[in-house]
Amino acid sequence: MVMFDKRLKGIITKAGLMEAKKVDEAIVRAAQQKRSLADVLIVDKFVEERLLIGSIAREMNIPPIDLAKVEITSEALESLPEDLATYYGVLPIARIGNVLTVAVANPFDVLKLDDVGLVTGCQLMPVVSTEPTIRQAIDKFYSTNDQEMEQLLEDMADPELEFTARKEDEDDMMNITAESGDSPVVKLVNMTIYQAIKTKVSDIHIEPYEKRVSIRYRQDGILFEALSPPKKMQNAIVSRIKVMSDLDIAERRRPQDGKFQLKVDGRQVDFRVSILPVIHGEKVVMRILDSSNLTLSLDALGFEEKALNDFRFAINAPYGMILVTGPTGSGKSTTLYSALKEIMSPDENIITVEDPVEYQLEGINQVPVNVKRGLTFAGALRSILRQDPDKIMIGEIRDLETIEIAIKAALTGHLVLSTLHTNDAPSTISRIVDMGVDPFMIASSTLLVSAQRLCRRLCPECREEIELPSERLLALGYTQDEVDAKPVFFKAKGCGRCSGGYKGRFAVLETLPNTDIVQQAIIKGKSAIDIKVLALQEGMITLRRCGLLNALRGHTSLDEVMRVTMAD
Repeated sequence: MVMFDKRLKGIITKAGLMEAKKVDEAIVRAAQQKRSLADVLIVDKFVEERLLIGSIAREMNIPPIDLAKVEITSEALESLPEDLATYYGVLPIARIGNVLTVAVANPFDVLKLDDVGLVTGCQLMPVVSTEPTIRQAIDKFYSTNDQEMEQLLEDMADPELEFTARKEDEDDMMNITAESGDSPVVKLVNMTIYQAIKTKVSDIHIEPYEKRVSIRYRQDGILFEALSPPKKMQNAIVSRIKVMSDLDIAERRRPQDGKFQLKVDGRQVDFRVSILPVIHGEKVVMRILDSSNLTLSLDALGFEEKALNDFRFAINAPYGMILVTGPTGSGKSTTLYSALKEIMSPDENIITVEDPVEYQLEGINQVPVNVKRGLTFAGALRSILRQDPDKIMIGEIRDLETIEIAIKAALTGHLVLSTLHTNDAPSTISRIVDMGVDPFMIASSTLLVSAQRLCRRLCPECREEIELPSERLLALGYTQDEVDAKPVFFKAKGCGRCSGGYKGRFAVLETLPNTDIVQQAIIKGKSAIDIKVLALQEGMITLRRCGLLNALRGHTSLDEVMRVTMAD
């Protein structure tokens, strides 16, 4: 990998795609985040993928390939098992006789290609792609699990399984959950979870209706239906998940919360489980907490330069309170984890109190809230302050007692980071006042208030240009100068590499630094609207404006901006 990165650096600089200094920065980032250089260059938008592939192809005199536009033959896929394709980082594309065409990201690794040749018994004809694209193509084209899932659903039509939907007593439910690991129910649940992790979804929803059961995945913030198992398997599926989460399988009338861990592809993945009784059974939601998907870099989150500078200035302050606001699923926790990762050092004591601890960070003391045992946010905070902390992160501020302790900690020399549920940064001040906190205490303790949303990123391979009238752009919030520059906008289309025209998400952040003018407005009891006007005069970029700027750059669509932000 190191040798390939060095060769790749030479190719990039020779082709004039990047300056050597910028490549070195990307190499450092790749090492810190344990990613390949090619992955960093493409995913973090240092270099266009097609330009990188073209440069490697010219250097090695090997044809390039666009995997989004080719059809992979089943004969080629059968030549190399999925686990070996993943291990070697290659994708079989076509096989003619004894000649196998394979897409490779590192054509310099002749030893690896020799191994693939030995395993397949074929003469290899390599073509050049990139590691992220090959990885996605392997997930897409190897459909072993999809076939097994279809077979399982057929098996579940067996009349012998009919009892699972008709017998409701506890003994029968115990029998269902005691089935062996080879049972269709266990296989179905395992495959549902595995497919979710493989496609990088954030949540699994199992929803019972009158005549059917729906299993939906949330990917990039949007739910879509993945499969619909037989209605008669509904109770068995829920019971299996309850067993995995150490919940009461006999209890069906009350909500239950649990968690479990699985080891998938050599890494530990955590699951948070919520079970809610509904009219036709029990609805299950599993939140997937996969640390391999966690980006612990503020630079990679996609903030506007001003917002990033405001945020960095605040987190590097010696004391004070920083609040990140937004709805559930807006990336607040990721932002706080990224901030802690950036400012943590061996000579400081950093403690967090969370409900629950979503990701474990080496070098940080993390305290899980346990309300059933009397450990609340406020109670944990009191104990934390006796642990000689330098920096404190509170997972969420939910009541007056917690915010009062947080403010006192910020005023006594601690840096406090936390989250709150409000719609935008200015309204956060009014929310804290409504909770019963004196405005003077808010003005004295707060360093920065920010609001965050997640926007879906347009797939660069299939996005389509659209034309919009000037009047429409002005009404959306663009300036006359921006409209006069004849900007190019794009809409989502959809292809084999993305989900409905979108691929991944980025954060939009609205920051409200507690300047002297804002402090005076807070102390005088000004409304959220008044504070917002003052903040805009001082250069605040709103959530809607952040979204519009990203649409202007082609990162997302205007429809997506309208979906996640409110008009200013």
